[in-house]
Amino acid sequence: MLHVDAHAMEAAQAELTEQNIDVVRLAYSDLIGAERGRDLLVRHLARTAGDGVAFCRSIYGTSPMGDVVDIDGGLSAGLPDVLAVPDLSTIRPVPWEPGVAHVLADLYNPDGTPSEESPRTVLRRVIDRFATLDMKPMIGPELEFYVMEQDPAAPNGWRRYGEGTGNVYVAGRKGDPENTLLSALRQLAGFGLDVVAANHEFASGQFEINLWHSDALDAADRAFRFKNAIQELARIQGRMATFMAKPFNDEGGSGFHIHFSCWGPDGAALFDDPRGEDGLSQVGRSAIAGVLAHAPAIAALLNPTVNSYKRFGPDTLAPWLIDWGLDNRSAMVRIPPERGRAARLELRLGDASANPYLAIAALMAAAYLGIRDKLEPPAKLEGYGYDVSKADKLPGDLPAAIAALEADTELAGLLGSQFIATFLAYKRNELERFGQWVTDWEFREYSYHL
Repeated sequence: MLHVDAHAMEAAQAELTEQNIDVVRLAYSDLIGAERGRDLLVRHLARTAGDGVAFCRSIYGTSPMGDVVDIDGGLSAGLPDVLAVPDLSTIRPVPWEPGVAHVLADLYNPDGTPSEESPRTVLRRVIDRFATLDMKPMIGPELEFYVMEQDPAAPNGWRRYGEGTGNVYVAGRKGDPENTLLSALRQLAGFGLDVVAANHEFASGQFEINLWHSDALDAADRAFRFKNAIQELARIQGRMATFMAKPFNDEGGSGFHIHFSCWGPDGAALFDDPRGEDGLSQVGRSAIAGVLAHAPAIAALLNPTVNSYKRFGPDTLAPWLIDWGLDNRSAMVRIPPERGRAARLELRLGDASANPYLAIAALMAAAYLGIRDKLEPPAKLEGYGYDVSKADKLPGDLPAAIAALEADTELAGLLGSQFIATFLAYKRNELERFGQWVTDWEFREYSYHL
């Protein structure tokens, strides 16, 4: 239930004032992972945020193009509010905006109950399920993205920054002529995101930054802030950073790989067992099995756009089949070679457009069901993957993925019925709008000869 600690709010206001911070940016994630929020003057913080800051609930149903989807309890209900309450433990000064601090919000309904559509609430629901098993989920996010610069001659007005072939895993100015990655890495470190490494990825203008592992909520918070910070830093430079799954026909897509493990109350690594097959415990094997069993459904949240499915296919190093393997990057679930406290699985299914809260919640919900039901995974992949005779294919497009999500009632129940209804309504509207839009491909394919 909604509860605001007035004393803590006043103390935060005083502390921020002492740090010469006069503005707090109250922020939260919408359904697609974009940041929504409001700037609040610190001198009135306790008064302004003391009962929560009101936002129209239909923000959950607002598309990137500004369409307002009529979700349940939204437009047709008179556009009621939700209340954003700052989580004071998440206050961070913003290195690139002097005098500004950033704080994440939890969202509530006016009656004080948690807003079930809030991605942060969805993740908390799944974390609570693991708590019933005395398990603490640990997450390590890896995100790829493209940086682009303006080019009036380009078809969409943007070209890839630092064009050059074969620059995978290079550092410095060779693939990054102005050292933008190095600058971003330092700024992000000052933002408390616990970034640990960065490199140029396969494609021109494509980069990857890794975040250290932590408990699931903190990892999702950091990944959410990371994505929005990267985009903001690019804007400051007059560039655009995009986490779109596959923005270019002639280059590969951008992934969101999630490393996942569980720790016990004593800090023991629950996926590790030196006596177990492949050095994995039964808990670890069941987590793998759960992810495989529910892969079609979680694809809707890990690959949430029409564009997402253009990243898949044979020889793309993006998963195409529902399989797992030991240190095998052609499998959907890769088991890295480390054991002990580092024993974990890496889900390679997600693309960078996924909402971090929802992607992590989906992975964990599937793993939880596998652990709860003591599932056993099928035989692991040996050698190079992408052989359809060895494993089932993932959904090939967004309609198939959202149908799988709706049909997987166990997984949907963990994530929350109200959230699922809102997510499905939003995505079906997205598909309807896409289906009515004439694409560049259609014009190129048909206009001259037909």
